[in-house]
Formats: sequence, structure tokens, C-alpha cells
Amino acid sequence: MHTFNDTLGRTWTVTINVDAIRRVRSLLDINLLDAIEGKLLERLVTDPVLLCDILFALVQPEAQVKNISDEEFGKALGGDVLDHATTALLEELVDFFPSARRTVFRKALVKLKRLEGMAIETANQRLESDELERKMTAALNSMSTSGDSSGNSPVSSA
Repeated sequence: MHTFNDTLGRTWTVTINVDAIRRVRSLLDINLLDAIEGKLLERLVTDPVLLCDILFALVQPEAQVKNISDEEFGKALGGDVLDHATTALLEELVDFFPSARRTVFRKALVKLKRLEGMAIETANQRLESDELERKMTAALNSMSTSGDSSGNSPVSSA
């Protein structure tokens, strides 16, 4: 079992077993076992709403005991909590699989994290370089010179 804390400090336990997989399938029409093929993994890390829905389906029995609705649950997920919740979900999913599949799934997670890190690094490099600023300046200059040479906007012939 893996846990995460929401923005209100409540601790949630993510447990994946056959019953939990059935519950997610029934409530969301999503098969958590598809995660091993990678497509669901990509959706989980890029769609926080889907992540929240899956997490709520997984913790639903706990939420019922705590008398917390799915809306209240969703309101308490954001920022770094999403990262921690994603990690709890993915690690629990890895632990669910038998050892042969677990090895493959763990490799997929490592690769996904590496690619995510590369994407963040690339974005940081672009923001730190002057390339974006040059492109924006060129676009602004092109917009300002597309009018007449005096810099005034053309007068409408209406």
C-alpha cells in the first residue's frame, strides 16, 4: 500500500487489487491493466482530471468512511500533491503485477520519468535561451511593420 497527503493534510491509502481494478473499470470504464502498455501511463501523467478520477475510485471506500465526496477530494489535489499521488498510484500498480510483468512495468516507469525529465530540461533550456525572446520580438516587429511606414494604423475606408 502506498499513501499520499492531499492539500488539506488528509492521508489517503492507494491499494490496488482485483477489487480496486474492478471498481475503476466499473466507475470509469478504464482498465488499469492497460497501464503496462504505456498509453494509460501517458494519460495519467498528462491528465490531472483523469488521475483524480482514478484515484478517487481507488480510495472510494476510504472516502465514504471519511464522508468526503469526489468533488471535495478533487479540490484537495493540486501542485506537488499530484506528483505524490501519481507516484503512489504508479508504485502500487507496479506492485500489483506478478514479478515478470512488474519488471517490465518498472522499466516503463523509469523510461517515462527519464523522458519527463528530458522534456522539463528542454523547456527550461528554451526559456533560459534568448531564442523565444528573439522570435517574439521578430513577430512583434513584423506586426508593426505590416501597417503603413509611419507606424500608424491604416484608416478604415468605411
